[in-house]
Amino acid sequence: MSGPIRVALVDDQSLVLEGLRTLLESMPQLEVAYAATQPLELIECLRRDAVDVVVSDIRMPGFNGFDVVKRLGGWARPIPVILLTTFDEANLLDETIAVGAKGFLLKGASPEDLLAAIETVATGGQWMSPVVTNSVRRATRAADRPGDAVSFDTTLTEREKAVLRLAATGLTNKEIAQTLGLVEGTVKNYMSDLMIKLDSRDRTQAVIRAIGAGLL
Repeated sequence: MSGPIRVALVDDQSLVLEGLRTLLESMPQLEVAYAATQPLELIECLRRDAVDVVVSDIRMPGFNGFDVVKRLGGWARPIPVILLTTFDEANLLDETIAVGAKGFLLKGASPEDLLAAIETVATGGQWMSPVVTNSVRRATRAADRPGDAVSFDTTLTEREKAVLRLAATGLTNKEIAQTLGLVEGTVKNYMSDLMIKLDSRDRTQAVIRAIGAGLL
């Protein structure tokens, strides 16, 4: 993609919206084209001048973030939406996936994760943040027998953690390689090493074990 990624923002809380706008405007990779507190007002702006990515709050009165996803997803040229929420609830992630949103992050996510999510979604990928995993952590702990010790290697390099975080969002090895500036074969090698380190039969179990051990 040549030039900055054009982003539109919507959040019914003005202070949150302005904080988000200020943050994204400080990133040279992005251009904030619109920022609105009313979803329908934003959608009318996008009819005249589309953007690359919309970042929307989920919980807004009346027309909420899920409605934004469904409306923009029905256009001849759909605009991908990243949904933000304060609430770490499994049902919100489930509905995010069901309505077709391309991204999901908690509002407490780091600026680096938010930027990475926007860049990933703008190039056709998905970013379902691995921080939205409290329910997975609980399930992992519940599955452990009392007194069981961790039986796998809990020392991961920063690169290995980066690969796992992207795998947790559903990206393929090829997409992870593109995101990290690697070749696909290198990512495959990382995943193989991670499955050995985490004593896992597949990448999904590796992600769950890493989360359960507090590695992500």
